[in-house]
Amino acid sequence: MKRLLDKLAARGPAALDDAELLALLLGEGSEYKPAEMLSKRLLEHYNGSLARLGRDALPRLRMVEGVGLRRAARIVAAAELGRRILTLQAAEKTSIQTSDDVIQLFRPELELLQHEECWALYLSSSNRIIERQRVSQGGVQGTIVDHRLIVKRALELLATQLILVHNHPSGSAEASDADRHLTSRIAEAAALFDIRLLDHIIISRSDDFSFRSAGLLG
Repeated sequence: MKRLLDKLAARGPAALDDAELLALLLGEGSEYKPAEMLSKRLLEHYNGSLARLGRDALPRLRMVEGVGLRRAARIVAAAELGRRILTLQAAEKTSIQTSDDVIQLFRPELELLQHEECWALYLSSSNRIIERQRVSQGGVQGTIVDHRLIVKRALELLATQLILVHNHPSGSAEASDADRHLTSRIAEAAALFDIRLLDHIIISRSDDFSFRSAGLLG
């Protein structure tokens, strides 16, 4: 552990690999399973994926051999802090330039939800963010979205553009027939008031889908 602390102090956290950072988080470990050995075993358990490790729930994580409740709690707390930092950093954005900007803004908030949520992002003509609003919340398989309320709010805000974002908690990010129908209805309703639907983005735990990138929006 001293070696890792010395390395961290001398070269900074970027110099440490995933196993070394995880070992620092786990602490001293035990006599029969030092922290560095345990961190490598833990990464192997999650096929080398820090993302999978950070998404796992406390009850499952604590059952991995050698981890236990305290170390599992440290990992879960660190993962949650990371998500909150990303959410706050994303919230500092004042404008949107690409679909990646939208994904960075919403992924920390949506990717781990066990239910579906739909959000509308309202923009000015220069892509400045006016407001982001949750417009619907539902179950695992879907949520009901009222396109009239979305357009009504755009008119109230004098927004000229909007982006729709929702998550798929139980499957891939690929757009369903219902997603395509909703997108078409919102685009048509918004166009009546010269409001442009720039994109509809779907976020899942491991992927994302953009209607515009897929050529499904004119």
